[in-house]
Amino acid sequence: MTFENHCFLNSLSVLGGSRRIRSRAVSEFANVFLRWVPVICLLFVCLPTPVDSASFPLPSLKIGVEAAQGPDDVAVVLQIIALLTVLSLAPAILVLMTSFTRLIVVFHLLRQAIGTQQSPPNQVLIGLALFLTFFVMSPVWQGVYTNALSPYLDNEITYTEAFEKAQKPVRQFMLTNTREKDIALFVKASYAGRPQNKDDLSLLALIPAFVISELKTAFIIGFVLYVPFLVIDMVVASVLLSMGMMMLPPIMISLPFKLMLFVLVDGWNLIVASMVQSFGVM
Repeated sequence: MTFENHCFLNSLSVLGGSRRIRSRAVSEFANVFLRWVPVICLLFVCLPTPVDSASFPLPSLKIGVEAAQGPDDVAVVLQIIALLTVLSLAPAILVLMTSFTRLIVVFHLLRQAIGTQQSPPNQVLIGLALFLTFFVMSPVWQGVYTNALSPYLDNEITYTEAFEKAQKPVRQFMLTNTREKDIALFVKASYAGRPQNKDDLSLLALIPAFVISELKTAFIIGFVLYVPFLVIDMVVASVLLSMGMMMLPPIMISLPFKLMLFVLVDGWNLIVASMVQSFGVM
């Protein structure tokens, strides 16, 4: 072994020894620190404070719920609870008591019939369905504002009368677009007895009947939309099979033809106009 190698090994041994000494010192300091820290904290907690609490009085805070002074206080609380409940159920009300259900289901079925999986995207379809819902429901909401909300804001009627008057345009819209068979199903299931007229029909029976009636109507429209695109798919598949091109997916050939057909007939105009007319707006 040469002199240079011997010096190099000695330096490595010295560095290793210094590292071991340093690590041992750090571990001993950590043990001492962890042993004495709880004792020091306990002393700080137990020692009396030199500041007298009488010289620095703290304000007394009274936190609690006082009892209602009269029926009016209880009525205000119930009104606030009812308002918060309505606001939390606003998305469900928008979806289940308007034309939104039929529109969004038809648009999704149309996209699947064409064969474009993500075009138009969901955001575009939902936005289009929302604005069409505002357009279709504008006469109904105008009647609610004129007959119920505006008199209530002017303190002409109470909130119970406003709620009863607000139900009439919405109830009339749902009754117009609901099948009698669906209404009879929920009336029979509710065991509430047969209503004498349409005004006696409960909203708890009318709303689910309206929803399933809208779903049935949307599926019928979707089936009608599927038929021409299905014919194109069958023709393309038969031509490819006769040519022996069994490994080529038919959707790659039929998709351009379906898009061309949909554009040539101005499909969006026809579908939107038919959907709006189905609600009796145009």
